[in-house]
Order: sequence, then C-alpha cells, then structure tokens
Amino acid sequence: MDEVIQVTQWLSSITPRKKAKLFFFTTHADAPTPMVGSNDVDNHEETQLPLATTVALHNFKNIDEFLKKKVNTFYCNNVIENEITKTDYEYLRFYSACKYLDVVPPFLDLEKKSAIQNKFEMTDEERDYRLLLDSADLVLEKVCDSLKPAGVSQMWTALRKDRNLIRGVKTIEIIGFSVDPNPTGIKECLFFFIVRHLQMIKKINRVNTNRLERLIAQCDESSACEEGRTIEFIIDSLRFYPTELYPFGFCLIMCVNEGRDGAMQEIEKTMEISRHLGMITHTEKNPIKETIERVKEELMKPKYQFYSSFTCWFMSHGDSNSVVLADGETIEREWFLTSFPDISTFQLKPKVFFMVSCRGANKFRLEGDEFECQSATCDYYDIGSALIRNRMLDITDSVRDISYVQPMMDTLVAYSTIPDHLSGRANTHGSIYVDRACVLMSENISRGRSLTEILEHLSQDLHEILQETMDEDRIVYKQACHYDSFFRKTLKLPYTRYPKEDVHSAPQ
Repeated sequence: MDEVIQVTQWLSSITPRKKAKLFFFTTHADAPTPMVGSNDVDNHEETQLPLATTVALHNFKNIDEFLKKKVNTFYCNNVIENEITKTDYEYLRFYSACKYLDVVPPFLDLEKKSAIQNKFEMTDEERDYRLLLDSADLVLEKVCDSLKPAGVSQMWTALRKDRNLIRGVKTIEIIGFSVDPNPTGIKECLFFFIVRHLQMIKKINRVNTNRLERLIAQCDESSACEEGRTIEFIIDSLRFYPTELYPFGFCLIMCVNEGRDGAMQEIEKTMEISRHLGMITHTEKNPIKETIERVKEELMKPKYQFYSSFTCWFMSHGDSNSVVLADGETIEREWFLTSFPDISTFQLKPKVFFMVSCRGANKFRLEGDEFECQSATCDYYDIGSALIRNRMLDITDSVRDISYVQPMMDTLVAYSTIPDHLSGRANTHGSIYVDRACVLMSENISRGRSLTEILEHLSQDLHEILQETMDEDRIVYKQACHYDSFFRKTLKLPYTRYPKEDVHSAPQ
C-alpha cells in the first residue's frame, strides 16, 4: 500500500484527544540540548504553532501535518552507526508515546527502533517502552485529565491577564483571549500549549511547577474539576517528583565484601527491594576508586537521561570523614557524595544515597536496667492564612529564577548512623540498617508513602533495637540513623510491586 495512504488511514484512526497527547509527548520540552540544537524562543514558537492554530480554528489539520512530517522523517532516516542524533531521540520518544497511547503505526520500522537502542547501548530491561516516556509529561497529562474544559479556559484567562507571561509571544495572539475548549481534543491542546509556553519562557520545569500551580489555584473548583477531583488534589499531584510508570529509576549498589560479615546478604536484600520498587539495578562488588570513576563515566551516557530517579547504596567500613574501599584505600565521603549529583543525565531528578558505614567509634552506651527516652516535638504554623501571608514578603516573578540550580539540589543522603558513631551489623545478615530499611520499604509499597516518611519510621525502628559489640567488653548500645535532604518535591514509592519475573518480561 502507498505510504501516503497508510499514514492517512493511521491518522484517521486516532481520536482528537490522543492526537493532542501524541503531539505533546513528541514535542518533549526537556529533550537533550546537545542534540536538539537551539532552544531559542522562535524555535519553540514554531513548535507551538500547531497547538495554537488547532485551538483557534478547532481544526487538527496542522497537528496532522506535523505528525505526517514526523513519520516521513522517521521513514527516510538511516540509522547511522555509533552516532546518536536528534532524530534518534525523537524516534524513541515518538514510538514510546504511540505505544503508551495504543496508536503505534503498523508501518513503523521497529528494526530501526532496535538499531537506535543498540546505539544507546540499552540492555534488554532498558528496551521497555515505558523507560522512554518522560515521567513529568505523564504527570501533566493526568493534571489535564483532571480538569474540565472550563478549568483549562480559566487557566488561559489567568495567563492572558499576566503581561509578564505573554509579552512578545506571537502564538498567544493566534489563540486570542476568549476560547471555546469544549470540542473534543481542544481542551488538551490548550492545556498543553499553556504548559509548553511556561516551559519555553522558563517559568516551570520538571521540578519547579509553582507558576503552573498558581494558574490552577485561580480556577473555580465547582466548574473546573472533573468528578472526584479537587483543586487541592490536582495541585498536590504536582508536588511529587515525577516517577510515573516502570522503571522507578536506576539503582547502583556498591558493596565492599572484604572483612565485612554478611555483605552478600546486604547485596541480596538491596537488589531485591530495588527490583520490587521497579528499579533497574547494577551491582559493583568490592569497588575501588577506579570503579567509582568508571561508574560515573558510565552514568554520563545518553541513555541515562531517560531514567526518572537515581538511587545508590554504598556499603563499607568507614570513619568520621572517609569510607574504606576494597583495596584498603580510603576516599572522603563528601567527595563521593558530591561527585554524583552533578551528573547531567540526572539533573532535576531525585537522587538518593544510602551511606552504610561507621562514622566513628563512639557508641550510645546503655547502662542500668531501665532506660528512658524523650522525644521533642515542634509546633507547626499554618502560613497559608491570609492574615500571616499579608505580613510576608511579596516575592514577584521578576526575582525568581529556575535556570540555575545548585548541584546538590534534589539529592537526599541517608546515613546508617550519626557522626562519630558505629554502624552495627550482624555476623550472618550484615548491616542491621540495610535489613530494616529493605523491610520497611517492602512493607510500604502500595501505601502511598513517601521516602522521607519511611526514613523517619526507620529511624524510630532502628533506635529501638539493642545491639552488642563483639569485643571483650560486650557493650550494649543503640544506633541512630539520620538523613540530609535537599529535595524540592516529595518522592513517593511506587504503588505497584514489581516481581522479578515482571521486570524481565516487561512489554517491549
């Protein structure tokens, strides 16, 4: 059959709502800069034009033309060995979006897809189409689905009233001030236009969504939200790190086995919980400094930009400032922790480090038959009230910036013990901290718990356990863990438990 006829038939089988979503996913705003070329306003406006004209004219002709052009580009594209191009990224994004929406063109060359994945050096696990979808876009899709046409129209009105958001943008005028978003698919086109516009003028990104939240907050709840949804629910959904679908992220396990009883148990436990959480996992036993440098270089490869989070378990002996590697050499703990957050492939994504080692020789020694514990609480004040807000600074958009980010932002470091203290272990089962952390994470899958909630529970659980030193003194002591967080959003555990067989047999 003629290619033009095939493409026409394929487009005619897609609903307007799915066309809008396919366009949105295909024009992913955070595509890798080195391959995409210029990110100037004119290029973004050109990308926005099909959405603008569709909303203005209630006609999907320009979106159809855009999708036809994409398909034709992919059809004519020759996969160049060893060189990753802009078209390679777009091909994978397009395929994953089609697969997600169940609109894969029957004429799409899947051998080309496999050849591109080979260039990215993707493993069998990484060829799951869900890895190629952008989690932030999936969250925004759900926000759109939670709003009625009237709600998106109210967002548009609020945006048009803010001159700082529309100044110098031609496509804004194409749509006009008054919009009828009720025809099928127009609501989606208008919402996605708003989102991409805010990204284009650098008011929002995958972490900073405050400006979008403020537009939603101006909507009238009674007319803006779909049944079962509220403004609060919709805004709350934007306050979590986007880690939708499988995989939950990439997990690196580094464990020094030499001189550490139960180290293999630690590896098995952390591997099992990471797979249950839906992570793709890599293990390095007995790492040395060269291992760490090699892994850092590996994580700079383009394929890792598709992951939505990064987790690292580092298990070894240590002291107040250093950790001991397999060859007996030591590295500064701070050097290790600051090396990974600056990796570009995981910028604006949550990075979690579990540092399991002693940080000194001190022990919280227990003496006597009775022990008393005290807990301190603090008062929480609602700063959301109008009375208090009126006393606060008026922080305008002109003094806000989301372009420059400190490298440690979006990073959480969980320590198995507090500074200068021991980190206990069992002879056969390894680190007690690792054991309890894996148990609590496993128990809280599907409960909607955040990682920090679980770490707080872990702190309570671990501090209840009486431990004993293995030396002659046989000192009974308690261990206290803690974490340092630079998170800007909440990281929730996935709702789905991923058995091992599901991870390996994920649909391609």
